[in-house]
Amino acid sequence: MTRKMLRSFSMVAALLLAASLQQTALAGPPLICHTIEIGNAKSLPWAGSNWRDVKRDYDLNRLTSDTLALLQPETPILARMETLRRATIYAVWAKRDSEVGITVSSNAIAEDLQAKLMERIREAVRSNKNASLALFDAGYLDACYKQAGYKSTVNTPSLAEGYAMVRKGSGHLGGNNPEIEFALAVISEHPRQPSHQEHLRRAVEGAQEGSLLARNLVAHFGKPGQKLSALRAQVASAQK
Repeated sequence: MTRKMLRSFSMVAALLLAASLQQTALAGPPLICHTIEIGNAKSLPWAGSNWRDVKRDYDLNRLTSDTLALLQPETPILARMETLRRATIYAVWAKRDSEVGITVSSNAIAEDLQAKLMERIREAVRSNKNASLALFDAGYLDACYKQAGYKSTVNTPSLAEGYAMVRKGSGHLGGNNPEIEFALAVISEHPRQPSHQEHLRRAVEGAQEGSLLARNLVAHFGKPGQKLSALRAQVASAQK
């Protein structure tokens, strides 16, 4: 075998390895196993950059109050998504994860958090304030719970699906909010829903190159090092 052939085989092997690593990094339920880049925004305490890097000494009894305190009207959508992702890992998975070292004997914390978010919807409807964000938060958490394999018992029959709540919240904002479209694209990715591609198209069309949203879109739906413009063209081509 010549040196040229050896170099060719080495390059192919390297490319295959890179592709394999990328697939591994994005494996698992997207709402849970894919972190959201939030810049300097605040979220729940975290120990590192891995998707499951919970703080071992975090007091789960504070989870509901801490999460509610972070989900203020001015909190960006991306920060809301990451906060609810972390809350799900703490409430649903950390309590039964022997590697984490956190022990909780029941689902009371997970239920309490969803109940409080559902109550926020009722309060928002009564006061006619922030209904869109209340719907987003409760719906996104419900979707996270389902992808984590947990079914909360506190949902109301009319708003039983997380996707439906988030989409209804988007409607309250007049629709076409690219960050909410990104959230809807992630929710509808697993399992894949017919609306997924349209949500993704709206998100990439509304995002700005170099923005946090653009970086998250590429990280979730693009290729390493890809620019938003390339992802936009890729999404447009897929719809033809």
